[in-house]
Amino acid sequence: MDKNSIIGFALIAAVLIGFSWYSRPSEAEQRAQFVKDSMAQVNRAKAEKAAKAAAFQRQQAAKEKVQQDTTAMFYSALTGQAQDITLKNGKIELTLSTKGAEVKKAVVKNYKDNITEAKDVTLFQGNDQSLNYTLVAKEMNISTADLYFTPSEVSDTTVTFTAQAGQGKSISLSYRLGKDYLLRMSFRAEGMAGLFAPNTNKMSIDWQEKVRQQEKGFNFENRYATLTYHESDGGTDYLSETSEKIDEDIEAKIDWVAFKNQFFSAVMIAKDDLGEHTLMTSIPQKKDSGYLKQYQAKMKAGFDPSGKTPTEFEFYYGPNDFRLLQKVEKESQFGKDLEMQRLVYLGWPLFRYINRWFTIYVFDWLSKWFPMGVVLILITLLLKAITYPMVKKSYMSSAKMRVLKPKLDAATKQFDGPENQMQKQQAMMSEYAKYGVSPLSGCLPMLIQMPIWIAMFNFVPNAIQLRGQSFLWMKDLSTYDPIFQWNHNIWLIGDHLSLTCVLFCAAQIIYSWFTMQQQKDQMVGQQAEQMKAMQWMMYLMPLMFFFMFNDYSSGLNFYYFVSLILSAAIMFVLRKTTNDEKLLAILEARYKENQSNPQKMKGMMARMQSLQQMQQQQMAAQKQKHNDLNKKKGL
Repeated sequence: MDKNSIIGFALIAAVLIGFSWYSRPSEAEQRAQFVKDSMAQVNRAKAEKAAKAAAFQRQQAAKEKVQQDTTAMFYSALTGQAQDITLKNGKIELTLSTKGAEVKKAVVKNYKDNITEAKDVTLFQGNDQSLNYTLVAKEMNISTADLYFTPSEVSDTTVTFTAQAGQGKSISLSYRLGKDYLLRMSFRAEGMAGLFAPNTNKMSIDWQEKVRQQEKGFNFENRYATLTYHESDGGTDYLSETSEKIDEDIEAKIDWVAFKNQFFSAVMIAKDDLGEHTLMTSIPQKKDSGYLKQYQAKMKAGFDPSGKTPTEFEFYYGPNDFRLLQKVEKESQFGKDLEMQRLVYLGWPLFRYINRWFTIYVFDWLSKWFPMGVVLILITLLLKAITYPMVKKSYMSSAKMRVLKPKLDAATKQFDGPENQMQKQQAMMSEYAKYGVSPLSGCLPMLIQMPIWIAMFNFVPNAIQLRGQSFLWMKDLSTYDPIFQWNHNIWLIGDHLSLTCVLFCAAQIIYSWFTMQQQKDQMVGQQAEQMKAMQWMMYLMPLMFFFMFNDYSSGLNFYYFVSLILSAAIMFVLRKTTNDEKLLAILEARYKENQSNPQKMKGMMARMQSLQQMQQQQMAAQKQKHNDLNKKKGL
């Protein structure tokens, strides 16, 4: 830059600074603007507060109107004493209240409560759950939550609740408990057709539940607690498990809504559908509150005021067991493709197929004969046996490049300068082609193993069969196994140190060391320098995994630990059993064979050239991007 340019830039800067100083407001003007902004902010806050108060008053007025309307029709049913009715079988015990005719407590038998140490799991009780049906008549609204119902036809598995309105008018809710976890309900209005408009065919449903924490690890369990629903056209979806969602509008028609935590769910299934524009809410709760999420679903369901056709629902209160949920669909009387097994999340489509058609079948068969910890080991061994041919092929490809390293060094020695990297790559590709070695053959087979790792990442945390199962030092394979615990949270670590997580990270370091040694032996020239930087990244990865997996289940960490140890052992054995001299002799023989077969050599060179062109294009694109960036900076 010459002297005139420097003087020009200095003058421009001086003019800009001087203009900014001259045009700035005075202190009095700044103070006046500050007061004005402050008053505007106060006024906005007052307006927002007034709007919220008005909305709350409207809600209260609407609620009072529903109660008043209900009072006008069901005067005699508005007073009474709440009475509990218990329905039970060998799997579940449900407590229903005559106030509102709803389920107030659900206990799933034969599953230990890991929080209270009780022998059975209580999904909800008391005010944790509420279910209200609202009927909008011509001159009144009727809310079932305000009514006291009279029970009849009471047995261990059946009950009918009836609320009388006089003159032959009534509302009845009939319940029947199946042999497992399915509760059937029929809602019917009698003698009330004249109270509704001719086109009335819907009722409003407001279902709420505070989902209890059932497992020891709050953060891990909370990750798998989701408000899930099934669309009538097929497929399931869910609200975010981490962020707050209030009155999320679901436009599609839905068959069922599930208030789900990691291993148990409460599900409401409609015979027809739950209408369009269902409003769903999911609010994460604080740690140590005893709850995971606050759920709410505001729905519409079919309703026949004449009473000829009842509104029918089925409720599932039970474990998220894949095979059991498949069985529930067969027991359902609605004849729908409910896909309730999707409550057991198995991952994205590719990983779900692996888990659905391989992992679950193997897991089911092995669990009949072995404890769960041994099942995880055997599944790992089976997967290693299946992928061993690919692993061996990958290793042998690397071994070929390792024994060819002296020849590559000699062939590329004159291209060691940074400006000659393109020529160096071409020389390397030419040498690989002469000996029939493909650098990519060592990478592609290894990538095939990644879907299996990710599939198991999705399967193990959702396998209820691991819940409460102990193995070696692990008391419960479905949650973390602490060797140290403390009473306060440490950033990134939490309040414990999981032993299986430490072992997994240590195994990752060992496996990374073996991998780096293998790759280092085959690197040429500047690649070896680049590999040093890669080593630090490879060794930092276990530290990153530690912060991620310290909260994860010991079963998952144990699986990864065994898998990595076996992978390191396989690499060690392959390294010890590979004779480099014999391998080099085989490659030399192949080189001579290729020389005597020019057509074969030409095909291999064409493939190498194609690979080389790809690399050249990538490098040219990166160089162009770098040049464009420099131009923008004025360099």
